[in-house]
Amino acid sequence: MSLIGATAKPGPAGDLIKDGTDATFAADVLEASREQPVIVDFWATWCGPCKQLTPALEKAVTAAKGAVKLVKIDVDKNPVYAGQLRVQSIPTVYAFVDGRPVDGFMGALPDSQVKAFIDKLAGPGAPSDVDQLLAMARESLDVGDVGGAAQAYAQVLQAEPDNLAAIGGLARCYLDGGDIEHAREVADMAPADARNADLDSVRAALKLAEAAPSETAEFEHRLAANPDDHEARLEYAKALAGRGDLQAAADQLLMIIERDRTWNDEAARKQLLTVFEAAGMASEVAKQGRRRLSAILFS
Repeated sequence: MSLIGATAKPGPAGDLIKDGTDATFAADVLEASREQPVIVDFWATWCGPCKQLTPALEKAVTAAKGAVKLVKIDVDKNPVYAGQLRVQSIPTVYAFVDGRPVDGFMGALPDSQVKAFIDKLAGPGAPSDVDQLLAMARESLDVGDVGGAAQAYAQVLQAEPDNLAAIGGLARCYLDGGDIEHAREVADMAPADARNADLDSVRAALKLAEAAPSETAEFEHRLAANPDDHEARLEYAKALAGRGDLQAAADQLLMIIERDRTWNDEAARKQLLTVFEAAGMASEVAKQGRRRLSAILFS
């Protein structure tokens, strides 16, 4: 069956989840679904998978904040509509819109799939706790509240352990807090080929940290003696980037490019691009650096 999204009219919290019967089915499901989508959970007290699915349905319906309703039907006590809908095994779930079934599934599903089922039914206007938490986390991160952002991202991961936005965001929080090891552990939770802005940024920063020299005194001494010692300046920039001082690292790399654009197979420019990625392509480090790089290359 294909699913038709519907924009819901929020209802009172107490009406969102109820036990239904054959006698109330017409009012609770058929009529109610003309106002907003209604999910019907056909279950029985002896059904083991039902005990797993019903709490997941209740959680997801509650999280949808009035976008959908849930009616639970015990098939042993109420066989009429279960028979009419040809419920052959339980748990069976049907979604009703405008008085008719538009989608459904049989058997217990993981929480993430249950949530996806309900989110799709609820339509694009339905609020989502996860989306709200992600937005809150991003706002906190943007204003420098790393602790608040980390807490929100962690809450998302409790509900959805494979949420890439939360994985990347939490890794970013650890990185901004100077905890490289935890940043790496969190980033490794995502598949190697997974991509998003925060993950790309964290992975680039980790790459810089791994390649960074531990000391800078030698390179500073060499540069004091010879400002055109590009090798020393490149290593100095790597050390700065590894410490998280990406602006200073970019300044050093741009200095090399300004003095010798093609030195060492454009090693400085390649390192600079990694610095931009680690800072975030929308960061001031990247935006200002790209303008300066363009001015150098096209002057």
